[in-house]
Amino acid sequence: MSEVVFTADFASGHQWIAGRSWAYPDGGPTNPGDDKLDHLTADPGHSRTGTFRATRRDDGLWDAGLLTTEESAGGFAVRTGDRLDARVRLPTGTGAWPAIWTWRDGDNEVDVFEYHPDNPDLLEFTNHVRQGRRYVRDDAVRPGGLVDLSVTFGRRSVVWSLNGERVFADGRGVGSDWHAYLIVNLSVCAGRYHPPPDPAATELSYAVEGLVVYRDRPRGTTARPGRSAGAPP
Repeated sequence: MSEVVFTADFASGHQWIAGRSWAYPDGGPTNPGDDKLDHLTADPGHSRTGTFRATRRDDGLWDAGLLTTEESAGGFAVRTGDRLDARVRLPTGTGAWPAIWTWRDGDNEVDVFEYHPDNPDLLEFTNHVRQGRRYVRDDAVRPGGLVDLSVTFGRRSVVWSLNGERVFADGRGVGSDWHAYLIVNLSVCAGRYHPPPDPAATELSYAVEGLVVYRDRPRGTTARPGRSAGAPP
């Protein structure tokens, strides 16, 4: 049996830190080495509603929304065996680079998904911990499309599902004692691997309409009513 241990409330300052991440050099705000035009911002209008936005700046970079559980008061981390479910409204604008992923201590990255509208029907699923990757094409994947994603961070295999159908099991897994923090963000491509935004574009966005993490209960225990992990006591 499994129970909900985390239900994302993007407005919660207890669950999430906005505008900085140690997945970026020195915690941000920029990461040009990863072909990103991001300038991370804590402005709540860029992330706290669940719509992750990027807006053009005068210096050629883009103010970009990012939330992470790392260093938050709740400090929630996913761990081996957990399942993450998310409902995502994909972006439409060229240059948008949305992602839900994990990170801890310079590594421990598993990409729940990445997407680029210039590859309109393709989602990218990657286990960087033990090097498993699959590009999945599906008619349901399209700019502006709504998709349900599910990832189980298994010890021997990380398993991805799209709209209720299993689409990739990497056969590699994350090991028995893996754990990592969550990141939800919208990056902006600089043009090395994917086209940058249209010169006339001033804003990009995508929405995460729900994000829940489930965890198996130890045998002999009962579900805890009420509070999910990451919420204040």
